[in-house]
Parts: sequence; C-alpha cells; structure tokens
Amino acid sequence: MAFERINQKDWYEVLGAKPSDSPAELKRKYQKLALLYHPDKQEADVPAGEVEERVQRFIEIDQAWKILGNEETKKEYDLQQREDNLTKEWPLHAQIYLEDMSWNEDEQLYTLSCRCGGNYSISKSETKDVTLVCCDTCSLVIEILQ
Repeated sequence: MAFERINQKDWYEVLGAKPSDSPAELKRKYQKLALLYHPDKQEADVPAGEVEERVQRFIEIDQAWKILGNEETKKEYDLQQREDNLTKEWPLHAQIYLEDMSWNEDEQLYTLSCRCGGNYSISKSETKDVTLVCCDTCSLVIEILQ
C-alpha cells in the first residue's frame, strides 16, 4: 500500500496519539474518538454545518485507524514519516542506484564512500524498505533509487 505523501495528514495527530503508543493504546484512542464523532451518536439539534464537519472528522479518524491499526501499514507509514523527516532535516547529497554501490559479500552490505571519508551502508534486507541512508560520519544523506 502506497501512501500519498504531499500534504499528507499526520495520522497520529488525528488520533491524538504518538508513534511510541502501543497498539492497545492506539486502539483505545481510536475507539474513544470514533464514539465521539460517529454519525449515529450525534445529537439531533446539531447545526447542519457542524454535522458535516463531524462526519469529515469521523472519516479521518477511521482512515487513521485503517493505517495505524494494521501492523504492516503502520510500519510502512512510520518508515515514510521517518524518511520525510530525514529529507527535511538532513541535506540530500546524491541519488544513487543500488547497483552503483559496492557490495560486501561477507557483511551482506551495500556501501558507498561519502565525500567526508565516512560511508553510506545499507544491508540487503533493508533495501526493500529504506530509500534514504545517512553517512556514518557526517550529516549527509543519499537516496537509493530503485
């Protein structure tokens, strides 16, 4: 499942949660908000404009739970959030194809030398999930192109 990254909502914020919350804590926060905003739970005298806002809020809460309540999609979302934060905080040094990196059979690592003398390293098992790699010495980052 791929997530839309441009102007994407922070699904943790929608649930009033943190990435460090346990699955049980996420579920509890979701259930509390879902009950509060569920269209069937609204009072009859709520103005029409507010009803629409509450329905929108309920849809957002439901979407947040669909992503964060599933271990697989939560992991993917967290990786993407981490990656987005890295690109905001760290300068992107280069975009590199995996095959342009050196393969170390003994350590099962792809490596590339950084201009500072350090190395960018990524294990074979990480190549499916990770696209940004930090230098082990400085603050530069490379993006791995597939």
